Parts: sequence; C-alpha cells; structure tokens
Amino acid sequence: MSRKHPIIAVTGSSGAGTTSVRRTFEALFESASINAAFVEGDSFHKYERDEMRDLTDAWERTAGRAISHFGPEANLFDKLEALFREYGDQGSGSTRLYLHNEERAARHGQKAGTFSPWQPLPEDTDVLVYEGLHGGIVTDEVDVAQHVDLLIGVTPIVNLEWIQKVQRDLRERGQSLDVITETILRRMPDYVHHITPQFSRTHINFQRVPTIDTSNPFATAGIPTPEESFVVIRFAAPEGSDLAAFKSQLGGAFSSRHDTLVVPGAEFDNAMRVILESPIAELVAEGRHLRATSV
Repeated sequence: MSRKHPIIAVTGSSGAGTTSVRRTFEALFESASINAAFVEGDSFHKYERDEMRDLTDAWERTAGRAISHFGPEANLFDKLEALFREYGDQGSGSTRLYLHNEERAARHGQKAGTFSPWQPLPEDTDVLVYEGLHGGIVTDEVDVAQHVDLLIGVTPIVNLEWIQKVQRDLRERGQSLDVITETILRRMPDYVHHITPQFSRTHINFQRVPTIDTSNPFATAGIPTPEESFVVIRFAAPEGSDLAAFKSQLGGAFSSRHDTLVVPGAEFDNAMRVILESPIAELVAEGRHLRATSV
C-alpha cells in the first residue's frame, strides 16, 4: 500500500455491478474535484480474442484442463502488480484498453477483440481506480492485493451471476444455451481458486441477492430487477464503520450481523455513495498531504 499515491480496486466478475461502482466513483470524484486514473482489468488479459479461442481448444486437447480469463495462464498478473507498485511509489504507470466491440475498436482503427497500445497514465492524479476481475488476486508468484488501499468486492450470488451471463450471451452474443453452459463449466476451477478467494480479502463487499426463485439459473426467465433483490454489504473492519449512521441514511436498511448491512436492491447506488464517500475522501486527502509535505 501507499498512502501517498492511493489505489482503490473494485473486483468482481463481468456483469456483477462493477460498472455501477465506477459511475458512483465518477460522480463522487467530480463533486470533490478528485483527479483519478481509471484502469480496466481486461487490459491485463494476455491474449487477444482469436488467440484465446485457439488456446482454449489447445489446452483442452493437450493439457487436459481449461484455460480461462479467470485464471493466471490467460492474464498478465505480473504486469498488474508492477503497475500497482509503480503507481504506489511514484504515481505513474502504463495501461491499455481491451477493445471489446466494433464501436470501441473503430475509434482506435483496430479489430474488435484486440488491445490498444500501452499508454502512460495521466499525470498528477490523486488516486488510481482499478475495475475488473483481479483487484485482489494473490498467487504463488504475485500479491496484487497487498498494494491496494481500499479493496471493494462487487458480486452477485453465484446463481444470479450465471443468470446474468446466460441472458447476456443469449441476447448480445447470439450463443446457444449449450455453449454458454459449457463455458461456465470450463472456467469453474479458475473461478473457485482465483475469483472467490478475493472476496475474503476485501475491505467492503457488496453482494446482490435476489428475492425471487433463481434455483434454475439456466432457465430463461430473465434477470431479477433491483426491486427484486437485496444487497448484502459486509465490512471487514466494522468497528471503523458507522453502520448505525448508514442505516439512518438508507431506506429499508437493517443489520443481519455486527459486520453486515442489508439494503434493498434499488438502494445499491445510493448505498455505495453513502458508504464509500468518506473513506475515499480520507485516502485522497492523506495522499495530497503526504505529497505536498514530501516536496
């Protein structure tokens, strides 16, 4: 960690709600005149889309197991840790963009599923914000989590995560249910070993839980709405958080444990703002003070 150049990481699977967190951050930063550098986790995938497709087939044929974007073989964890270390030490570093779709790729004059060139982060930023799959990753070779000052998990319960993937891939990618199911099964070992452990390292966890029947996530009944959900918020250090004050500011909130707050799903964005505003402001203020006094 570096209080001089603080790092915030939001970790969670695609569709989990990490984009909503980014919108909340952007609004907070704008109102507080905070200059942030944003980094997308997909930028640290190792392979372009066509390469990854070929490698997935090759690994299953030759290694007897799958490769997935959830695991170390398909990611540049060493580069991600190096970025966090450099930013924490000097407030600098480099990143790139993964060009998911044709619209984004066209802005760079490239093909969808490729990466933009590496570029330096903006200068003189107050904080680095990472949003992606691996903000709290720890393996035998790297420890990304140790560099993060505020680690936030955003994750639905697993059945809801599968529902979101099934619905997205059916509607937006035109994949069959059989293909989607096979993908979920193929990447399950990496999900268990590399994604879920991160949520035990977070400072704050936001977990969305539906209040309707989702017992068969592979049925095509649609994604539960925020109004059909609760968000379970777990604090790693509840003694440093005023849960009573949070409850008074959030309609319908209640505590289920001494370290856990539950809010209606429609209050998700508001809950993030109420809970994250103070720790973010404190990190930024301390960083500015340390940088000013070290000149």
